[in-house]
Amino acid sequence: MRILVAGGDGFCGWPTALYLSSRGHEVAIADNLMRREWDRELGTEPLKEISSLEDRLARWKEVSGREIKDYRGDLCDADFVFEMMDDFKPEAFVHFAEQRSAPYSMIDRAHAVFTQQNNVVGNLNVMYAIQEVVPECHLIKLGTMGEYGTPNIDIEEGWIEIEHKGRKDRMLYPKMPGSFYHLSKVHDSANLEFGCRIWGMRVTDLNQGVVYNVETDETASDPVLANRYDYDGVFGTALNRFIAQAANGNQITVYGTGGQTRGFIDIRDTVRCIEIAAENPAERGDFRVFNQFTEQWSVLELAQLVVKVATEMGLEPKMVNLPNPRVEKESHYYKAANTRLIDLGLKPHLLTEETVESLLSAAIENRDRIHPETFDPQVNWRSARYR
Repeated sequence: MRILVAGGDGFCGWPTALYLSSRGHEVAIADNLMRREWDRELGTEPLKEISSLEDRLARWKEVSGREIKDYRGDLCDADFVFEMMDDFKPEAFVHFAEQRSAPYSMIDRAHAVFTQQNNVVGNLNVMYAIQEVVPECHLIKLGTMGEYGTPNIDIEEGWIEIEHKGRKDRMLYPKMPGSFYHLSKVHDSANLEFGCRIWGMRVTDLNQGVVYNVETDETASDPVLANRYDYDGVFGTALNRFIAQAANGNQITVYGTGGQTRGFIDIRDTVRCIEIAAENPAERGDFRVFNQFTEQWSVLELAQLVVKVATEMGLEPKMVNLPNPRVEKESHYYKAANTRLIDLGLKPHLLTEETVESLLSAAIENRDRIHPETFDPQVNWRSARYR
């Protein structure tokens, strides 16, 4: 089918575009390359050098014999979105093109406002363009498990049956987001459910857990096709930061007690989940929610795993606890449903010592690109800075 991947130059979008292309789909990507600008703003860089998008696409055509069409623009530009939709006429639209970092959204007022405008307005433009140009198009939207927060009840897949004062109804699961970024995702979900009710849109909202690992078969096949490996305190995940700290001889810094528990997923499963959603589209009017994660880990468990593997590799990692810059529960109940993608055929890759060893080896090999000054917490949730 014709699949358009928005945010196709990013950490999830790039391997997804290559994977779908390798599976025989006609793929196009849309991107404004803003993610590369944020590296320059923050004074960091991916652990592996990332080729230009032009070089990436040219090399993919050389090695695969398949072309990926490139639309360069911003989803907040409605004219660009409508013209792109009219030109490509996608049957599925995979939406990764949002500012994805919770710490980035909490830097100050300007970053919070940018995050919400960029994410919510871009998503609305996509909704309107689909409805006007390709109303049968299936919108596959990347959400986040962070929309739910850490409630003291089981987390369902998007919807919950409730009984209140003798009456029952099926409602969207209550949300307790932990940052202005996560709030933008909640706004997206509400807008998408509304679009399904009033226009009969086809939407799959993928509430993804924290993604680990870096490469897929396609991105690992050639150095020019390599994926991002972010490790800094703003865009890097806790696991990637721990690995880079161990590789560079720095202390492994756990925020608070480390009891924060989240859902996790391998990047190889991310791309497969997109394929499953595309090949099993939502019905007209169906706001379908999948919790896209495969296992649960606490921050402390991840740090202990990295210490164990690093020690076995001859390193001497030391773990320390820092005051938590975030406002979040550090000891909490966490049990989330995640069966719908597995029921449709997902066979998960789980986090193993071998995975951590592979990531550590890559970090050691590229140690000269590590900027240790970016490890420290750079954003304080309790500080409402104007600029």
